[in-house]
Amino acid sequence: MKKFLYTALVLGLVSCQQDKIGFVDNVKLMDGYQEKIEVENKFKAKAELMNKKRDSIAQAFQLEYQALQTKAQSWSQKKAQEELGLLQQKSQFLGQQMQQEEQQLQAEGQTEMDSVVSKVKKEIKAYGAANGYTYILTGGEGGSVLYGVEAKNLTTDVLKILNDKYKQ
Repeated sequence: MKKFLYTALVLGLVSCQQDKIGFVDNVKLMDGYQEKIEVENKFKAKAELMNKKRDSIAQAFQLEYQALQTKAQSWSQKKAQEELGLLQQKSQFLGQQMQQEEQQLQAEGQTEMDSVVSKVKKEIKAYGAANGYTYILTGGEGGSVLYGVEAKNLTTDVLKILNDKYKQ
């Protein structure tokens, strides 16, 4: 009988202890995080500059090609083909160079964005530990929370902490 009461007491205590669970909406969190917004804007500006550079190079190349065509009318066919071949090589070189610059910019942007995501994850962990959460789930697009009571939504709290720390 004593064993039964002891077992019932232990089971009762275990069943009363509940895990503290909350969730964050990753989409809202990242969309509202100032550092992420600034990183995106910085790389958007760099991409626009790269597009302008590409457009000006293409325009200059087109003018050079037109000038060469005009000159080529007075040249022998062999010389015209040689000059057009050189211009084509120059075009390929410039294209490869622009492609490398674009890839470098993408890699740099991805590295910075990965750093931002890492900071967000670290802050969510710290928030969870400081506030006694057993689990903090992720919601939003691609998240694992299909439904959550708004009272368990920690997005606003975590976003405020992230933006306050970023301002410092």
